[in-house]
Amino acid sequence: MIKTRRAAAFLAVSLALAAPASAGDDTFEGMAGPYGERLRYDEKGLTLTFRDPDVKLNIGGRLHIDAGAAGLSQPGLPEAFPDNVAVRRSWIEPTLTIGRDWVIAFQYDFSDPVLPINDAFVAWKGLPDTIFTLGNMKVPFSLEWLQSNNDTLFAERSLANAFVPDRRFGFAMGHHGQAWTAVAGVFGNAASNGISGDGVAVAARATVAPIMNEDETLHFGLAGIYRRRSRGDDNFSFSTQAEASLFARSFVDTGDLPDVARATRIGAEFAYRNGPLLLQAEYIHADIERFEGLAGPLPVLGFQGGYVEAGLVLNGEGRSYAMTPQGGTTYATFKGVTVPEGQRVSRGGIGVFEAAARYSSIDLNARGFRAGSERDVTLGLSWYPEPNLRLIANYIHGRVQPSESQSDALSRTSFSVDTIITRLQIYW
Repeated sequence: MIKTRRAAAFLAVSLALAAPASAGDDTFEGMAGPYGERLRYDEKGLTLTFRDPDVKLNIGGRLHIDAGAAGLSQPGLPEAFPDNVAVRRSWIEPTLTIGRDWVIAFQYDFSDPVLPINDAFVAWKGLPDTIFTLGNMKVPFSLEWLQSNNDTLFAERSLANAFVPDRRFGFAMGHHGQAWTAVAGVFGNAASNGISGDGVAVAARATVAPIMNEDETLHFGLAGIYRRRSRGDDNFSFSTQAEASLFARSFVDTGDLPDVARATRIGAEFAYRNGPLLLQAEYIHADIERFEGLAGPLPVLGFQGGYVEAGLVLNGEGRSYAMTPQGGTTYATFKGVTVPEGQRVSRGGIGVFEAAARYSSIDLNARGFRAGSERDVTLGLSWYPEPNLRLIANYIHGRVQPSESQSDALSRTSFSVDTIITRLQIYW
């Protein structure tokens, strides 16, 4: 397994080093086929166009490879990383556009044996400023989660992302005005898990941008999820891997929570962008209600988490604000860093650099229940040598009070953890 991952890493590095040479040329476009179809290659990937100009198939993808090391403050604790190099994501992403009204999107992750299906939906945009989506998609909750993992400020999302569900199968409707968005939907389980088995959730998110122009954006958002479950549904839990996917285990973890009847989550968002500077923060609170036991009602478990982060593009333009997606629920998010033509390494430039800092926390302790807490401080630097290439370096210092379920394997007392994560990120 380690040899396979190292081989994949070597292949990715080779592709990355070769990319600027090929990207240095203009777009490649093949000859028309017998039915007028034509294959085009550019920085957005492979695009198959047809004689009918309203039909287009784009084949995108992404490859994220992580390498890192971690140290725990207490002696005798288990090894933090089983592997120091691993493929984080290996996606293929075809998107079929039919006219102005229909979008069919699909994402498959070859590196994830548990939840390989990501987006798998059909979207219809036949009404003004409105998108209806059916299929597997992101639940409309959390600005950080709705941003593409190609574009997040750091290699991993914050500790508070533990409260955000993975993609779920459902139906959503989104609408937007000049400076506001609203999206709501009904969701079951993930498509990879068979759609049913996790209860039924209603989710909604609304945003407003009182300031929104080319150089400045002020964003506020509010979102909520209410999930109702039966006794026979799948296990329910919250956990986080300390902002690095290479960790062998989660330090804070509720374990499987028995008899969860209802789960409610509320999230508040704030973001401000001025030129190359981006400030972003979120707070999330979750309440877990359980079925009544033999001794009577069980207490509600309340958990919380949040983050504050800042990013600064050192020698380029700031991140743009996107009100609407092609389909799905990813309204009102910030896009990635752009690399102007003259700054590309393949054009003789030095690329674009972005520095970032974050404080994040999560508390999974409640009355009579200890699942742990953690506080992390993260510093990051990203280099974008080409429009489809990014290299990330993160340093994370965390302070952990481990959960009771992990105390035998880790420690019964608090400890600190220092982590360095690097990522090679290719996307097209």
